[in-house]
Amino acid sequence: MLERDATRKYQKELFGAIGIYTVVLFGSLKLEGSMAHGPLRTALLISPALPIGLAIWAIARQFRRMDEFVRMRQLEMLSIAAAVTAGLSLTYGFMENAGFPRLTMFFVWPVMGGVWATLAILDKLRRL
Repeated sequence: MLERDATRKYQKELFGAIGIYTVVLFGSLKLEGSMAHGPLRTALLISPALPIGLAIWAIARQFRRMDEFVRMRQLEMLSIAAAVTAGLSLTYGFMENAGFPRLTMFFVWPVMGGVWATLAILDKLRRL
């Protein structure tokens, strides 16, 4: 399979999963306000995690489709992004001890994704 074809297939799978996630997320947030606290409400509020499984599946499939060189570059960027995110999380944990406001875990993925995207852009520019 050509790299371009694999990328198109990946984008369809990933954006489909993101679309389902968005629908489930907004649906759960709309419905939860009218529900009493309890296991059913908790299950509803964690239901957006299910479509995340589809996104993970799409990412894993894409890594299997990549040739070895592209896979190596992506895994290198992902490793650096994870290390930078871990360093920033640890540093901010110390800042919280100094009185900075607590941050939710929802900040972790955007930071890691942003670092990964930045590295991918820099890699692309470097190869031009």
